[in-house]
Amino acid sequence: MNYKIDADIVKSLQKAQKNEITEYHIYSKLSSLIKNEHNSKVLQQIAQDELCHHNELKKFTETDMKPNTLKVYFYTFISLIFGVTFGIKLMEKGESGAEKLYRRLGKNIEEFKIIANEENKHEEELIGIIEEEKLQFVGSMVLGLNDALVELTGTLAGLTFALKNTRLIALSGLITGIAATLSMAASEYLSTRTEQDSKHALKSSLYTGGAYVFTVACLVFPYLLFSNYVLSLAATIIMAIFIILIFNFYISVAKDLPFKQRFLEMAGISLGVAVISFIIGYFVRLFLGVDV
Repeated sequence: MNYKIDADIVKSLQKAQKNEITEYHIYSKLSSLIKNEHNSKVLQQIAQDELCHHNELKKFTETDMKPNTLKVYFYTFISLIFGVTFGIKLMEKGESGAEKLYRRLGKNIEEFKIIANEENKHEEELIGIIEEEKLQFVGSMVLGLNDALVELTGTLAGLTFALKNTRLIALSGLITGIAATLSMAASEYLSTRTEQDSKHALKSSLYTGGAYVFTVACLVFPYLLFSNYVLSLAATIIMAIFIILIFNFYISVAKDLPFKQRFLEMAGISLGVAVISFIIGYFVRLFLGVDV
């Protein structure tokens, strides 16, 4: 071998080589598990490319590397639960270090330049041709989730000081939440029916209603779990922030959107409405003399 590569670079290449063979197994597993034939073929092709990269790196490291089995199962599970696009993009984000190494070595070694270009091509292919229903209805999920967070967080905050009884608050919250879920799902159905793509109206309404009712269940649960209404409200606020955090992280990865700005905006609106409703609930109880 005519190339002079020091021991530190060899170690980095071995790490990259292990990553390539790991991703080969991830892509292979996903291609065999997903039902969409088009997506399956894309993943099979990328899996073969990753295997070729591993074999190319082996020429320089002179080492056989085994895949990270835990990583294979983790990303396969994540992809099957949250969608192939999310799982793969989350995994691809971890490749930036290896790609930089390939490009640095590619200035002198042609093989690494080719690998770096193929790694970049992978991301472009995935963005361009993977088809996934979940991402088609992200707008509907955002509508249901955001509306539920703003409306129900505010409602529960207002009821907390107005009623001061966790069971009554939970009952009122559930009735409000279920009624609002049906209303939102019906509105989304009618709204989508008026558009050109009316064949997706039912699915769109189901995604909206599903996101809404899931959020309702999460926000009301603390009032069923705790007897202290202040503790219940605190837990509900934490739950709301957690839902906003997880959902915005999902969107930021799957749709390549900025995370921090969207998270702060959504959290600010939800918590702002909760604070205002909390104050209103306090004064309503004070002026009306309600004692439950």
